[in-house]
Amino acid sequence: MLTLYDYLPSQNAWKVRQLLHHLDRPYRTVTVSIFEGEGQRAEFRRINPTGTVPAIELDDGRVLAESNAILMYLADGTPYLPDDAFGRARVQQWLCFEQERVESVIGALRHWTMTGKLARRSAELIATKRRAAARTLEILENELATRPFIAGGDYGIADIALFAYASRAEEADLSLQAYPHFRAWVARVEAQPGFLAKMHPYAIDPHSANELP
Repeated sequence: MLTLYDYLPSQNAWKVRQLLHHLDRPYRTVTVSIFEGEGQRAEFRRINPTGTVPAIELDDGRVLAESNAILMYLADGTPYLPDDAFGRARVQQWLCFEQERVESVIGALRHWTMTGKLARRSAELIATKRRAAARTLEILENELATRPFIAGGDYGIADIALFAYASRAEEADLSLQAYPHFRAWVARVEAQPGFLAKMHPYAIDPHSANELP
């Protein structure tokens, strides 16, 4: 059985949980308390050298890390990833966008806001992140005005990846009022059969206010 190395408040880990749920694929969970330093222990670094979650381990012992790489692997041969080369490349385009312009911007602001770390960050850094987040939401708004899902007409892993942090923008004090097409897309994703609506706040982890080791 596949093993998922997980941390419940991580929206990166949520992506993998969501796809596994869509696929009705059984798995076992190993929770990694990353803010207590468990990710930096030698035994976990053998699973993922960066010490982050999520990561998966297959029955044969092979391991794979990075949420979007895991999505690509698990979705292969399923309706959540196109079969043709161009369609797959379009998905990869948006997975790259998600890591560069969503997770590292909206995700960071959300994490800092929800764990009390915003006060530890410089005003200049916060302002830069907020400008970048607004630009990200503008791009998504313009793109989603032209099609129902980000990589084309069908829901897939690109939508799962983008939804994870972009949909939580208001938890980073980023208003979504100016983005009606984006908000309509959020609703379409939430309406998918098997959507995992339950989110786990950082508040469930008393160690989350710590900086990562």
